[in-house]
Amino acid sequence: MDSALYAARRARLAARMQHGVAVIPTAPERTRNRDAHYPYRYDSYFYYLTGFPEPDAVLVVIAGDKPRSVLFCREKNEEREIWDGYRYGPEAARELFGLDEAHPTARLDLTMPELLANEPAVYCHLGADADWDSRVIRWMNEVRNRARAGVTPPESISDVHVPLDEMRVVKDAAEIAVMRRAADISAGAHRRAMRAARPGVGEYEIEAELLHEFRRSGAQAPAYTPIVASGEHACVLHYVENNGTLGDGELLLIDAGCELDGYASDITRTFPVNGRFTGPQRDIYELVLAAQTAAIAEVKPGNRWSAPHDAAVNVLVQGFLDVGLLTGSLEQALETESYKKFYMHRTGHWLGLDVHDAGAYKRDGDWRELLPGMVLTVEPGCYIRPGPDVPRQYAGIGVRIEDDAVVTESGCEIITAAAPKTIADIEALMCRSAT
Repeated sequence: MDSALYAARRARLAARMQHGVAVIPTAPERTRNRDAHYPYRYDSYFYYLTGFPEPDAVLVVIAGDKPRSVLFCREKNEEREIWDGYRYGPEAARELFGLDEAHPTARLDLTMPELLANEPAVYCHLGADADWDSRVIRWMNEVRNRARAGVTPPESISDVHVPLDEMRVVKDAAEIAVMRRAADISAGAHRRAMRAARPGVGEYEIEAELLHEFRRSGAQAPAYTPIVASGEHACVLHYVENNGTLGDGELLLIDAGCELDGYASDITRTFPVNGRFTGPQRDIYELVLAAQTAAIAEVKPGNRWSAPHDAAVNVLVQGFLDVGLLTGSLEQALETESYKKFYMHRTGHWLGLDVHDAGAYKRDGDWRELLPGMVLTVEPGCYIRPGPDVPRQYAGIGVRIEDDAVVTESGCEIITAAAPKTIADIEALMCRSAT
């Protein structure tokens, strides 16, 4: 993405603010242990507005008649660059990333009271980091201390995430292009995992196949810790130990997606370790697939966010009744929510720079309407833990099918469709791999 896109986003933020100063820091580096760090990942809000990848940076957006953007970042340092790699420095950062001004981070505390003076409001994110909160309050107090000189401090502090969430929930064409590529990479990783799966293989070996394909194809990292859950492990929604062994006759549930240039993909596929679904596995799988098909049909402009979930639940509950997982009527099961024993989560979430991306799901108490450019997952499931009231043939089966959908003008585009999900396509791929 070129710097003009980020400049346009900053201009949109300034227009939403109308007046005041927004202060958005990037994420800090975190120590893993001793002098080793976790792999660095920038703050999503900061990156959305700058594209700047380095730590120790802060963006300041000043709204008003003459809006401008100021970046504070690390100085050039030849010695540190020998050890840690290239740094842009303020001068190059200003030019390459399209900022109006750029200064060393060391000048932040000195400069911020000047930028806040006589401004009506400051926009930041209070409550996430106590040290950062104290820093903002200290700047405010420094401005207050100049009152006798005729300087006025901001009268209000507002959450900068409120306007930014509304901006981020609808993706532009450049964002969607990156997300399509991320989806393609992740779909390829799932195909690779299907080809590698067989009885006796470790879950961690399949995880390694996924990570290899992500990196080999240019993605920088997984978007989240992959779930590689065989057998009853698939009934644990966030199973990440990935230390079991794939058993003959079991299903394998894989929930994994890469992150490419900051943007997440998110795919779940469930398939038989030996390449062939048993009758009971087929029953549950076809039910979940039918629920997903019904949900995808409801992903279109003008529908409420809740429409895909409601459609999936209706199909699932009727199926639970049909196979004997539930008793009574459809209306009773929906009213009492007895189905939550086997399906206990929502059918999707926003997707973007975060795997559970920014954006409200309700507005003024109602589920919000879907709009073109929104990106969401569609992921119904069924998780049948063994129990006295559970038909034996279904006990221990866990199935989830998840795709990424871009809302279009007339419906939606499934950007993860290259990952096989029909029984015929899955069995055909695994049969070819076996030979």
